Amino acid sequence: MTPILIDLNDYVRTGEGANGASFNHKTDSSIMMKLYFRNYEAAELELELARKVYAAGIPTPEPGDLVTDGERIGIRFRRLMDKKSFSRACGDNPEKTEVYAKEFAQMCLQLHNTHVDTTVFENVKDRLYAMLEKNPDFTPSQKQKIHDYIAAAPDADTAIHGDLQFGNGIFVPSGEKYFIDLGDFCYGYPMFDLGMVYLCCCLNSEEWTQETNHMSNATARRFWDAFAAEYFLSPECPLIAYGFKDANGKPLFGPGADLEQIEPLVKIYAGLKTLIVERDTHCAMPQFRAMLEGTIY
Repeated sequence: MTPILIDLNDYVRTGEGANGASFNHKTDSSIMMKLYFRNYEAAELELELARKVYAAGIPTPEPGDLVTDGERIGIRFRRLMDKKSFSRACGDNPEKTEVYAKEFAQMCLQLHNTHVDTTVFENVKDRLYAMLEKNPDFTPSQKQKIHDYIAAAPDADTAIHGDLQFGNGIFVPSGEKYFIDLGDFCYGYPMFDLGMVYLCCCLNSEEWTQETNHMSNATARRFWDAFAAEYFLSPECPLIAYGFKDANGKPLFGPGADLEQIEPLVKIYAGLKTLIVERDTHCAMPQFRAMLEGTIY
């Protein structure tokens, strides 16, 4: 795709994430744009993927075209007016944290119960294998053990966001909810997604949580507790289908399950999300790798 040249003076910056900044058009309220910090092919790949995800019926803003300001590459989307992320909503209204967490959990349940065309999207395991191979900070022995753990996880053909966090779920005043930042969308076992929710809620410093997620660590933990109860104890929890049981033969997921037994399992998948975080930050993250030590290696 050949990017369309735009004048950045026509846009106003509205925020930023790990890979890029977001903008709204000053005069056309139907346009918003994500402009990458670095000029790399990921923008084109994300646009192609966003179009496939939108066509598959996943609730996400309608993707537009590839653009450039002459230095960086970006993507334009149909703008959703007065949108708010679940992280921003909790920061603005911490007393409603549990309500927002349950709404986000319902979004995730719907996502993880959505079967996708596996000829169109990538398997989450293959994506993680590729990241693992390129990561310079794991030893060969650690890489092999991580590879084996990923391989042993169940296979599935259900949707995976790839970067599932409460900042990547948004809603508008009319009630519609959408997923954004789908550059890592793929398919597979839902736990590969849920680890990122846990990581963002429970494994960051107070400073990082305040700056990035607009809330305290205490509020983020409240979000996780409410999210986990709504997701893992739901009769619609997709993990029920795998038939996992605890040491007493009781179903590990679904109504009546024990959340204290589930959290240690989610922590391991949070550790696996180190592969995505380190890919984007280009540095080792020992606070996240700690979830792998004594479990996978």
